[in-house]
Amino acid sequence: MTAYRIRPASVSDAGTILRFIRELADYEKALHEVAATEETIASSLFGEGSVTRAVICETEAGEPAGSAVWFLSYSTWQAKNGLYLEDLYVTPDHRGAGVGKMLLRHLARIAIEEGCGRFEWSVLDWNTPAIRVYDAIGAEPQSEWVRYRLSGDKLKQFAEG
Repeated sequence: MTAYRIRPASVSDAGTILRFIRELADYEKALHEVAATEETIASSLFGEGSVTRAVICETEAGEPAGSAVWFLSYSTWQAKNGLYLEDLYVTPDHRGAGVGKMLLRHLARIAIEEGCGRFEWSVLDWNTPAIRVYDAIGAEPQSEWVRYRLSGDKLKQFAEG
C-alpha cells in the first residue's frame, strides 16, 4: 500500500499543477479552454497579492499523486469566510487509493482552523466517480442554486456597458 503526504505547493510546483489542470480539463472534455501557462500559474498562485493556495499530495518517494487549489470566499449570512475548492485532481494511477478523500479532509481541517463557515466546490453533473466520493463523505448538493458566469468577450462587453 502506497503512503501519501500532503504539502503546501510552491512556485517550483507550477509545472506539475499546470499538468494536473490540463489532465483534469482533458477528463472534463474542455482541454481546449485551458489558457494557463506555467508562468501564469506561478504568478497567479504564488505571486504577490495572490488569494489562491494549493497543496500537492505525493508518495513518500516524491511522486505527485494529486493536488488541490482553493481560495477563501465570503458568506454575508454567516459573516464568515468560506473555503472554495476550485480544483481537486488525482492522477489516474492513484485513483481509488483514498488520495481525493485525503485532500478533501486536509482542506476541511484548514477550513476549521481558519474559522470558515463553509467548504464548497462544484462538480460536473456527469462526474459520477467524484459525486460518489462527495456523497460518501456527507457533502450535500446545493440544487437550489444555479451558477452563472460572465467571461471573455461577454465579460468585456458588459463591463464596457
